[in-house]
Amino acid sequence: MNINFEYKDVAASKRLEALAIEKLDKLENKYDFIVAADVYFKNENTKGADDGKTVEIRLNVPGATLFSSDHSTSFEASIAKAVNEVGVQAQKKKDKMQAHH
Repeated sequence: MNINFEYKDVAASKRLEALAIEKLDKLENKYDFIVAADVYFKNENTKGADDGKTVEIRLNVPGATLFSSDHSTSFEASIAKAVNEVGVQAQKKKDKMQAHH
């Protein structure tokens, strides 16, 4: 799986990329139909100090794009929640694909 990283108002971080890769690799092992992933790290100026770290994940799968986004106090928490959410969508896609066979 090809993984692209993009940053908006955030310094590029090998540590965050490694964490995202680790979690996305687990998804890819479970769902072999994942073609590629785009991971966006954004630092947003929000009124509350508790949700400025945004992670968006876009998974390219045959016939669809799965997307999730999470805002948390840390990028680590956002990565975990966004990967979880996109994993739920991947499971639904897999179930649908199996229903058609």
